[in-house]
Amino acid sequence: MAPLELQSEHDNSQKDMKEKDPVQPAGPTALQRFTARFLKGVSYFSGDMKVFGKWMEKQFLLLQLLDWVLRGAAQVMFVNNPLSGLIIFAGLILQNYWWALNGFVGTLFATISALILQQNRGAIAAGLYGYNGILVGLLMAVFSNAGDWYWWLLLPNIFMSMMCPIVSSALASINSRWDLPVFTLPFNILVCLHMVATGHYNNHFPQVLIQPRSELPNITWAEIDLPKLFMSVPVGIGQVYGCDNPWTGGIFIISLFISSPITCAHAVLGSAVGMVSGLALAAPFGDIYFGLWGYNCVLACIAIGGMFYALTWQVHLLPLPISSNIKHQIFKLPLAKVTYPEKNLGFFWKMKKKEMQTKCLIF
Repeated sequence: MAPLELQSEHDNSQKDMKEKDPVQPAGPTALQRFTARFLKGVSYFSGDMKVFGKWMEKQFLLLQLLDWVLRGAAQVMFVNNPLSGLIIFAGLILQNYWWALNGFVGTLFATISALILQQNRGAIAAGLYGYNGILVGLLMAVFSNAGDWYWWLLLPNIFMSMMCPIVSSALASINSRWDLPVFTLPFNILVCLHMVATGHYNNHFPQVLIQPRSELPNITWAEIDLPKLFMSVPVGIGQVYGCDNPWTGGIFIISLFISSPITCAHAVLGSAVGMVSGLALAAPFGDIYFGLWGYNCVLACIAIGGMFYALTWQVHLLPLPISSNIKHQIFKLPLAKVTYPEKNLGFFWKMKKKEMQTKCLIF
């Protein structure tokens, strides 16, 4: 009996050793480690560059101001990324040096005005008080009939840009009741006021003469120019900033891709849909080539495609009449949680997971 007892004690000790020393799971593979490092490296310059933003908080004010200006330039496309803003300014310089200067001045003074008015520092740092300023500066230069390098134009540019935060705050106090952003409404109001107040025959700030069409355009499908038609897609993206150079539009596409491939894809999709809509509605070919049927569609497609709504296949049916039948499957993101589509999608799936867990607990 003694050998059996010793054998049983040996077996028990081996079992105890196994329980005390469980098998350790295998570590990450080399591919997994490389993927993790790659994604971490990409995160430093993609998305909203959160790490860079935290680092900028410790820098001196002028450097922070430059970061806010660049983010404001990109926020026209719903992008909170200073690198994207820098590339956008490069595209503006390619289009027209004078326009780029006016855009920079507009963004700068709109941001300074927000600082003077002591607006929310987080919103200022995200460029949310700069994007209306860049549009004011650009379009005042675009619609000016005084030509390039008319330095007196900087005076109304600065004044109107500094009015942007005031108009934005006034509109936000109204729209906040329905959790709606003000978007570019301040820019539209201020530029229209400037154009109406001055007009084409003003001695100091003349505007380009805008007249209604006196005759119907002759639209012949045989005369359509296919290369120009395809170039209208990047031109439509460029027209968000009032630019008609297809190379400038291509640079804008690159700036969007760096921050968010989803935003980039929806910008191209929106411009293409605008071009097709113009053809379907028998719009003059010249207007389509000029990108005038694309820029609104670009912004609408970006806003719907993952920015303010969770990115699902149902959300792409939102503009259609049948969208009322799938309304319960379309998730509108709270404005406080809106960042960029990839991160918004993660927030959406986290919410869905919590919802599923809650349902499991109930049942």
